Amino acid sequence: MNNQKYPFQQLVLRILTILLIVSILASCQIAPVSVSPTTEAGTMETITLPSLPTTFETSLINPFDTPRTYIEDTCRYLRNKWNPSNAEPGTVVMVILIRDITPGTAEVAGSVSVAEFSNLMNQLKEQGFEAINTKQFQAFMERNVTIPTRSVYLIQYGNHDAEYFERYFREYYENWSWPVVNGWVSDPTLTTPFVEGNLDLEREEFVDHQAQGVLSDTTLSDDSAKTVIARELQGSINGLSENFAKNPIAIIWPNGGFGIRPIEAARQLRFKLGFTANARGPVLYNWVPLANEVDPQRPALIPEGNINDPLMTLPTYSPQEALFALDSVRIIGKEAATYALENMQIEHEYYEIVCSSEYGPMPTP
Repeated sequence: MNNQKYPFQQLVLRILTILLIVSILASCQIAPVSVSPTTEAGTMETITLPSLPTTFETSLINPFDTPRTYIEDTCRYLRNKWNPSNAEPGTVVMVILIRDITPGTAEVAGSVSVAEFSNLMNQLKEQGFEAINTKQFQAFMERNVTIPTRSVYLIQYGNHDAEYFERYFREYYENWSWPVVNGWVSDPTLTTPFVEGNLDLEREEFVDHQAQGVLSDTTLSDDSAKTVIARELQGSINGLSENFAKNPIAIIWPNGGFGIRPIEAARQLRFKLGFTANARGPVLYNWVPLANEVDPQRPALIPEGNINDPLMTLPTYSPQEALFALDSVRIIGKEAATYALENMQIEHEYYEIVCSSEYGPMPTP
């Protein structure tokens, strides 16, 4: 009998031993650790990340033209936007492309009469606009560096002699310190006196020469040969370096033509800005109106949105379009400022939670 009981007692003992071991191991497991922040009192605190506002929109531009942003780093954008040393919210720039100023009636396509041009310039001044040069424009668009709240960037298309600039632009430079940007065609046949006359204006900082290709009849597109794109872009750089001892940072697209391949080439050559002939509206910091499709009402405007490089496809106004749009541009600036201030607290909260540890606290006055 005793021999039969022993195996049963041994089995029970083994089972109890196993249960004891399992119990000990279970008691030794590490409890999960919470990563939620705690207050000074030691209680758990949940932080809710605020949702950033959508891109500012306005009914004062064509429905085909959609505002696009171009700064990918949200923290950098917010820091530049709300830095009190930078441009005020709602700072707006009109880019005006002047084809030709004629002493009589503007009968040539794209030209403007002296009377119309004078009226435009006076209206710009009366409504609080100030002219800026290319470096100022670039600094504003890239980093929101301070410029006048209402700014105008004046581009004179194509080559003109010094007398032309003296006749039509000198008074605005002398009286208001307004520079003019010239889309310079680096034509190798230009005479020395012609170039030297423009060089004097460049040295004075009255005329800011930027690139506009090499041959005046060339239009770039995705169908352009690689050699043609290189000739127009690299040749423009070479011409400005030789004639003005400067490297251009802007390309005024010759005859309004552009495409993905020309823009990629321009970026490789370190161009920072590109100006089309598309009249879509003014620009703000990190805000450029572009279109993905052809507008049946404006078939001449080349869709540029799908290229996805707003700074290289910037819109421009003709003088006539600019005069008509002055009130709208002022209102767009006011609307943008109001929208920014309405969302300031949310954007500051987002920056404090997401950005401040890496970028530092938001600058204060």
